[in-house]
Amino acid sequence: MFRFLLVLSIFIVSLYALSDLGTLKRADGLLKTSTKTNHFRAYNDYKNIYLRSVMNGDKKLRIRSLKGIISSGNKLHIDISRYKKELSKTTAKSHKKTKKVYVHKSTRLKSAKVIDDKLILTFDKKLTNKQINYFKIYDSKKRRYRYVFDVHAILTKNYKLRKKGIHKIRIAQYNLKTIRIVIEDSKKIKINFTRKDKKLQISINAKKIRVAKKSTKTYVPKRADRDKIIVIDPGHGGKDPGAIGYKKYREKIVVYKISRHLKNILQSRGYKVYMTRYRDKFIKLKNRTKYANRKKADIFVSIHANAVPKRNAKKAYGIETYFLSPSRSKRAEKVAAKENSADLGDMNSYGKKSFLNFLNHRKIVASNKLAIDLQRGMLGSLNRKYKDVKDGGVREGPFWVLVGAQMPAVLVEVGFISHPKEAKRLVDDKYRKTMALGLADGIERYFANN
Repeated sequence: MFRFLLVLSIFIVSLYALSDLGTLKRADGLLKTSTKTNHFRAYNDYKNIYLRSVMNGDKKLRIRSLKGIISSGNKLHIDISRYKKELSKTTAKSHKKTKKVYVHKSTRLKSAKVIDDKLILTFDKKLTNKQINYFKIYDSKKRRYRYVFDVHAILTKNYKLRKKGIHKIRIAQYNLKTIRIVIEDSKKIKINFTRKDKKLQISINAKKIRVAKKSTKTYVPKRADRDKIIVIDPGHGGKDPGAIGYKKYREKIVVYKISRHLKNILQSRGYKVYMTRYRDKFIKLKNRTKYANRKKADIFVSIHANAVPKRNAKKAYGIETYFLSPSRSKRAEKVAAKENSADLGDMNSYGKKSFLNFLNHRKIVASNKLAIDLQRGMLGSLNRKYKDVKDGGVREGPFWVLVGAQMPAVLVEVGFISHPKEAKRLVDDKYRKTMALGLADGIERYFANN
């Protein structure tokens, strides 16, 4: 009998070992792909293996899974500082060299030229529809029409392109993985584009479209992925001023003005946009997501500004984006405590944590993707005009304002209103408009890729 039990236990352990090795191999394969969905799947696989390694006391498997969590977490901009510390402690005695993280080779632009009425861009790899995002912008101040193409690729050299009858054609590296092509003129232009294998061909009709003198508004045709409903939630309001920062700047005013700019930009691009408040009014946290649910919103974006006590005011700064999940760090818990404090009567702390544990996994993944795109959008827009814009990263947090949302929902901390330099920027309308433009670009990228 004893021999039978011993053989059975060995067989079960070997099955788990095979299962863990198979899962690791699958996670490694997913991480080497270029899609974020696969990166999320790899991240979850590594975390499941990590939990089993802790339960079974398997140090080797624990180190291997921690490295996977860190690699996939870095790709997804998830806060993995706790796992880094644990890996450092675990490997301190062995002094083993860490394996290099696989870096995906992005598509590269090989050439760009104007031939007759066509701008032809040739890449080193075959393009997909997901790599291209096209939209139009009208700058009412400069009276310029801008036709914008964002291509998920890398620029290897600078291009100076000209076309008769067109004011300007620009190609630049928008962020680490995106090239932005802008065709700009004072009058409307007819633009068409086709994608074939490694080429993107943009047809530019220099015979400009006449606009009726009576009409002051420009017509922006709706794209299929712009048939979306967005609810923007300016944090705090009314009796709740939010954070009181440098020179007594109030969070509720700053975030409301950023929200208004974001609403106007998104509406000009063809989206249907609502705000939870249109004036200085107090709204309970639970009623904000109820409003989004009633409007059948596709995404919910809550906008806030961060703050710390005066003794740390000069040290803490940066932009952060949070998605709803049981908190994994003390940092996230502190930020959440500040934002949740406006309406403590909804549910006690134990109730909140219990509810968070039953959240829909698919919504968490979608919210994480949205958070990453918004963070990238803000940083990309601000870094072109301002120095020392700090990336606070994408983090998980137990924000009560996001709990009731039936759609992907995120909370954006646009900066620290307590930091002297960042606070001055947050009350500058040019800075706020630039940030709103970045948020709008992030939302467009999210819809284009999902």
